[in-house]
Amino acid sequence: MKIQYFQHTNTLHIEFRAAPVAETKGLDENTLLDVDAEGGICAITVEHASTRAGIP
Repeated sequence: MKIQYFQHTNTLHIEFRAAPVAETKGLDENTLLDVDAEGGICAITVEHASTRAGIP
């Protein structure tokens, strides 16, 4: 697992496993889910992360 936070865009990216991404699905307007060809979750991206987590 690899967790990255990009302060300049307030984006949190959590990679569960390194695998080729076949599709990126929007769960809502600020959350993206990367899946492989078999539908397994590879990563999740959360926009406006600190605001959504309630962290100033």
